[in-house]
Amino acid sequence: MAASPAEVIRPLRRVEYDQLVALGVFQDERIELLDGALYEMSPIGIPHNFAVQELNEQLVLALHGRAKVRPQMSFAASELSEPEPDLTITPLLSWDSEQANQAYLIIEVAESSLAIDRGRKYRLYASCGVPEYWIVNLPERCIECTPSLKATLTRASKNTGLAKRSAWARSTMSKCAFPTC
Repeated sequence: MAASPAEVIRPLRRVEYDQLVALGVFQDERIELLDGALYEMSPIGIPHNFAVQELNEQLVLALHGRAKVRPQMSFAASELSEPEPDLTITPLLSWDSEQANQAYLIIEVAESSLAIDRGRKYRLYASCGVPEYWIVNLPERCIECTPSLKATLTRASKNTGLAKRSAWARSTMSKCAFPTC
């Protein structure tokens, strides 16, 4: 008996995903497109909401006139990926006719999604040129920061973690790659 050929699954492209979203196909579903596949997003609880709200307020004040703060909005990471990070800091461009596809910083707030945020999303954001990525690790009450994502990913023999962990505290924005006035 001959071996059957391996099944090939065709990935969903971002443009197709956006068309399905516009048609209301995924209404009332919390999903995101990662590497051509649809993934359910973790439920959002009170600690998650609080962290996003506090970070959003601090970042809007700190970056006014220098960058846009986009809370829980789609990010066009690649032809096959459109994640919905908790916060995306983008250039001062108008994103009214297309999804944001450039970012200075992406922040994910994680409670039950740490594995995917440290793995698949870490590699995705590095591959599309996002210079800095933070994971607000709610269980350990810390912020995991990875500046120079692409360099870190290139140097790492394994994609197992983030470059540094800071204590649960307000992080200064001076170290980030934002334009100055």
